[in-house]
Amino acid sequence: MSDADVPVMPADVPVGEQLLLDRWLPAFDTTIVEHVVIDADVPTTWRVLGGLDLMQVHTPLLDAAFRVRELPARLSTAFGRDRPLPPTPPTMKVRGAAVGVLDGWLPLGEVVGQEVAFGAVGRFWQPEIEWYDVTGMDPAQFAAFRTAGWGRIAASFSLRPYGTSRTLASYEARTATPDRDSHRRFRRYWRVVKPFVGHVMRATLQELREQAQQEYAALRRTA
Repeated sequence: MSDADVPVMPADVPVGEQLLLDRWLPAFDTTIVEHVVIDADVPTTWRVLGGLDLMQVHTPLLDAAFRVRELPARLSTAFGRDRPLPPTPPTMKVRGAAVGVLDGWLPLGEVVGQEVAFGAVGRFWQPEIEWYDVTGMDPAQFAAFRTAGWGRIAASFSLRPYGTSRTLASYEARTATPDRDSHRRFRRYWRVVKPFVGHVMRATLQELREQAQQEYAALRRTA
């Protein structure tokens, strides 16, 4: 096929729709995005996404990371210092973060069938993350938050049709820091954890993919 044979989109075709992340965290220091194509339609995938429990996503690397996370507290206990283990929530469902029922997470809205977004504020570059109390904060206040020494995280899952019966699912996480010292600390931390963050996001999308495809296949068998 020559260049002349390649179809060209007309200039008046819209480039795309604004994401919730573009509204509430348009300027950011870092971002990471992962995608997966799911053999299930968007309504099925959206329904499964709402109940997806992020604490049920397991891989050998993820399980090892949780053990490393508890290591400082376990060493303190071994040396006779009482230091509680960092709490691990029993469940962390996407829908729960979206409607604000998970402590520490702020719902940033949803577009039904397309996107769900949530955010948090913290000092997440420390060995033990310190979370800012976002109780009562709304998305506009989150977008305007600039307190030195604290960073913001905004994440979203978005779904788009991919052909006639498949779904393109995307998972994006953005971070922003307001001052030079926090920015420097976070960039140093990010260089270490970025590969792991990508692993977590890919594993989460694969779990969504498996659950949505199973449900969609079952629906088609009974149709």
